Amino acid sequence: MILRIDNVRSKLIVCGLIPLLWLLVDIAFDNLGSNPIQALHIRLGDWSLRFLCLTLAVTPVQTLTKWRGMADYRQLLGLYAFFYASLHVLAYLWMDHALIWRMIGVDIIESPYIWLGLLTYLIVLLLALTSPKWAKKRMGKNWKKLHRFIYLAAVAAIIHYFWQLKGNLAEPLFYSIIVFLLLFFRVSVWVKNRQLNKLMIPTGQKVLPLTEESEAITETVRKRH
Repeated sequence: MILRIDNVRSKLIVCGLIPLLWLLVDIAFDNLGSNPIQALHIRLGDWSLRFLCLTLAVTPVQTLTKWRGMADYRQLLGLYAFFYASLHVLAYLWMDHALIWRMIGVDIIESPYIWLGLLTYLIVLLLALTSPKWAKKRMGKNWKKLHRFIYLAAVAAIIHYFWQLKGNLAEPLFYSIIVFLLLFFRVSVWVKNRQLNKLMIPTGQKVLPLTEESEAITETVRKRH
């Protein structure tokens, strides 16, 4: 079983690098179109968002298929989301502004959509740093609370995507529908579990206070006599 998991994990690692290899080939052969820098940004951002959606999809797929093995690959998918997000940020810092921090600061202040991208990246960064098992063990219950911020990261990424585009909005709309469905599934499961928990709480019988119970017994005995 362990060998099987390692085999699937190895294949997933290789598959996760294919988009980067594909992008490098397009760069080498000048296949990024008339605005290569923008195309580079969008491609890296798209793959970060795709892996973020795949990470969110693990729980619904696991719930619907009853296949618990899916959880073994959630961490790797999340790390790939962080990997492509890091390349997306690096391309912005290096190719757009040549690492001139004064220009970067001015651009961030003047472009509100970058704020949401920065928020998304900071959340994904924190999730990546706390993804190892030792971090989960050390943080305890706080680990789960922190990793719930992935929902906020997904929503912020979608808004960031919408806000920066001025033309075709088909792709961000497509991703927003996927994220909405994934979040809606979680909300539905949460509501259902709450309703089940309420139904499972035993109501029991009403217990009279000692004085009232004594009076009831006394009254019954009196009537019999």
